[in-house]
Amino acid sequence: MNGRSRLIRYRWPIIAATAIISLAALLPLFSIKINPDLESYLPDDIPSRINNEKIGELFGTKEQVLLVISCDDILAPETLERIDNLTNEFINMGGLSPVLSLSTARSIESMEGSMVVNPAVGFYPRTPQEREQIRESVKKNDLVYKMLVSEDFRNALIILNSDKSLDDYKLMEVIEGVIAKYPGDESVLINGQPYLRKEANEKIGRDVMILLPIGLLLMLIFFWVSFREVKGMLLPFTVVVISIIVSMALIPLMGWELSIIGILIPIMMIAIANNYGVHFIAKYQELNALDPNDTMDDIVTEALSYLKKPVILCGLTTIVGILGLVVHILLPASQMGIVSSIGIALALFLSLTFIPALLSVMKKGKVHFHPEGGNRGLIIHMLDKTGHFLVNKPGVTLGIFIVFFLLSVAGLFRFGVASDFNEILPASHPFNKSIDIADSSFGGSKVITLVFEGDIKEPDLLNRMVNYEKQLEQVKGIGSVTSIATIIKKMSTALNDPADSAWNRIPQSRDAVAQYIELYSMNGDPADFETFVDFDYTKAAMTIQYTSDGMRDTKRVISAVNEITGSDPSRTVAGGYSLVEMEMSESVVKGQYNSLLFALAAIFILLAIIFRSFTAGLLGSLPLIFAVLCTFGFMGWSGIELNIVTALLSSISIGLGVDFTIHMFWRMKSEIAMGLSYESAARTALRTTGRGITINAFSVMLGFSVLFLSAFPLIKSFALLIILSLLFCLISALLLIPAICIIFKPGFLNRKSQS
Repeated sequence: MNGRSRLIRYRWPIIAATAIISLAALLPLFSIKINPDLESYLPDDIPSRINNEKIGELFGTKEQVLLVISCDDILAPETLERIDNLTNEFINMGGLSPVLSLSTARSIESMEGSMVVNPAVGFYPRTPQEREQIRESVKKNDLVYKMLVSEDFRNALIILNSDKSLDDYKLMEVIEGVIAKYPGDESVLINGQPYLRKEANEKIGRDVMILLPIGLLLMLIFFWVSFREVKGMLLPFTVVVISIIVSMALIPLMGWELSIIGILIPIMMIAIANNYGVHFIAKYQELNALDPNDTMDDIVTEALSYLKKPVILCGLTTIVGILGLVVHILLPASQMGIVSSIGIALALFLSLTFIPALLSVMKKGKVHFHPEGGNRGLIIHMLDKTGHFLVNKPGVTLGIFIVFFLLSVAGLFRFGVASDFNEILPASHPFNKSIDIADSSFGGSKVITLVFEGDIKEPDLLNRMVNYEKQLEQVKGIGSVTSIATIIKKMSTALNDPADSAWNRIPQSRDAVAQYIELYSMNGDPADFETFVDFDYTKAAMTIQYTSDGMRDTKRVISAVNEITGSDPSRTVAGGYSLVEMEMSESVVKGQYNSLLFALAAIFILLAIIFRSFTAGLLGSLPLIFAVLCTFGFMGWSGIELNIVTALLSSISIGLGVDFTIHMFWRMKSEIAMGLSYESAARTALRTTGRGITINAFSVMLGFSVLFLSAFPLIKSFALLIILSLLFCLISALLLIPAICIIFKPGFLNRKSQS
């Protein structure tokens, strides 16, 4: 008994087994956890992550949360009182130390030849004169002016240092509760990685809950419009739902968590898992129309006989393309490649077992499509017109593609890579508004931390740090550089007369430096220095704030920092979140190259093996190269940057787009084997298989279109790019491939099949 009859014979066990597996896969879904921590997306051995951990060990593993307070004048009494209330509340809470603000800031001054440490703002001004008095005092305080209050006195910072004793949700709930407890007319914006993770966490959950049902509903509607038959709507839809359940269940089963990138997994299943079922339904409707006397068993057997090999090959090439993500350096991308490939493999298997088994027990429907009929619909009408033009003017068709390709790839000269994660949230989000204020008013939102080790009280080391500060402040984009050397220089202005050579300088001896620090401790709080130096003065941190408009700026600043300070033997560690962002960006580029080359090479080899021809591998790769490069060119022209999500584009579009080419090759090969010319085979392939390809392509595009409703701008950009890329793949398969075949008549299409 052959394989096809066995499927008919065992159809009920196949249906029952599919139902049982689907129900069992529901259980792990309840244990899925969300991971919005972008830094964790990089491997543990990335230098920036290792360095940040070292800095955390030296100065305490803390994360900053910044409150940006904005109003017409920060020195208004009611605003200063609100800052005091907020600061005191955060200090009393514990777990956020040190708390830096205008309330805790100190002014190092001279009084009768002695150093006095006073509050930077010692009282609430009641008159305009008192307010101006405080303003002038703040302007002279290098540790406050442009550090905790902006140059125009319209913005102030409260800097909290979380000890991570609270999770992101609880921490932000507490902070927002304190802000609400002390209301005022000032706007308060929050910034910091805990806040970003909390917002991203909420939006990941929101996206899954909203995008998934909308995507499924759109797919149902599309199937109905395409096939006008209940079975044509429900069978592919059922395979999609099962594939989503199983692929999402794999995430907790493998010990992984759902990332921002992971949002794409269920949407990919909606877009891709229906592919093979769509072709089966299209073939069923074609056979139902050609011979009304065939039984359902006959139709299922013949459809399976014709589709089994090309569908398996299409599925394998899609899986191989998606597996290109496995070599991506970003962990969630690699995980998505594995999970999605398994989900697609399951969809392929179900389309060749579950759909035929269930279809065979259903009643035949009325004829909805006939390849030679008069009422064939808009798609067939357009494909007929396309085939007529293609056969008569293949050279013109090829020329149009070449011109369009050259115009598109010119955009590669404008192609850019995202240098940070700011686009994760919308530009109007408070997080990004606070970044804009930090960039314009506080020296920059990006930070690099340098660690110097040695005897920090040694004048030679302190003078080198002072020299580095001066040089770094001249670098374009760097807004401020602060270290313990900055503070000691400030002490010297209080202890020495301006005419004295020691004024505004590091003392000449180690004992003098130690005396400065001791004098400060007698008037102020030694804990004021804990963000700059460790308790035994063997390690000091230099904080560099800068702004960046892109990867080029970031690399320029980092290069300047390394050039100025890199040769110092005391500089041991360079860290900061901006270095993580840069390494993430570099990893995105590297991962893009790896996955693209892997996918293209694997697809080329598979096509060459499938059609037993080097030419087939080369010719079948052309639409994919065309689509990928044109899409990247469009990114350059439109200003869309390569980021952690758009970097997944090439592998996914290659894995999907190659299906269209395989189906066209397969149909043309079949028609040529029956004696048709290349021209006639192309027209027949467009009129028959072209319909299934077109429905398949637009169903995939529709599936991805739901991503336009995402809360993440970079997910929306991915939606636009993947749809555009698939459109390029579709047009290439329907026009470019037949045009090349008509002009060059490749021999592999005219070779007799050995199967």
